[in-house]
Amino acid sequence: MHAAERDAEITRLLNSQGFVSFKQLCDRLEASSATIRRDLERLDAEGVIERVRGGARLRNGAKPIPSDRLVGAPFEENKTRHALQKAAIGRAAAKLCARGEAIIIDGGTTTFQMCAHLEGLNLQVLTNSLHIVGELLPQPGARVSVPGGAVFREQNIILSPFEDDGINRYHASKLFMGAAAIGPRGLMQADVVLIQAEQKLMDKANQLVVLVDSSKFRSAAAFVVCGLDEIDTVITDAGVRESDLDLMRAHDIDVIVAR
Repeated sequence: MHAAERDAEITRLLNSQGFVSFKQLCDRLEASSATIRRDLERLDAEGVIERVRGGARLRNGAKPIPSDRLVGAPFEENKTRHALQKAAIGRAAAKLCARGEAIIIDGGTTTFQMCAHLEGLNLQVLTNSLHIVGELLPQPGARVSVPGGAVFREQNIILSPFEDDGINRYHASKLFMGAAAIGPRGLMQADVVLIQAEQKLMDKANQLVVLVDSSKFRSAAAFVVCGLDEIDTVITDAGVRESDLDLMRAHDIDVIVAR
């Protein structure tokens, strides 16, 4: 089991129980005590959990998060933040798509802005977002696929912890993905549940195109999706700082500034 998968299971157990013992984690994750200890120390340092005698608990006595919710603002609330910048980024992203191409669009309020500009391209689209499905279905030429899994209501996103989610034979030229933050550590998300699903999508595409408004360069998040060296293109807005552009270019990332 990879670190991201262990993180997801630790978080799931804490969400359902509030506390999990060290012994339970060793048995459940089939990992060595040293590995589990390092996982807990890291998650504690990142502020995700609180280590206590005999195990771990939700930090500061926080109430368990319902299993059908992700960390972060609901889709409808987040959609209004930096709306003009996200619209410009979405338009620029759509221009990277060629007629008849197979692409993947990861769920998010910035990737959602691509959809209105894909009309007439007759794309084959895999997406885990029901919001994106709803936008693309009225386009007659669009062929839309979704993975199997559970629906997380506030984001209307489909996620599955299992390998057999129906996308093993899908391959795309490009994956369009948003993020909670981006910086020297790479592409970041706030919820560990997203990590495994997004890394699986990355394995299905030739290129990774990241759509982030400029505020994401000044944001923080706990979990690394991938390093900067795995990103091919970043699309952002005119508010991006020169230091952020230098960071991207130092990792040979093509940067598009949408206006």
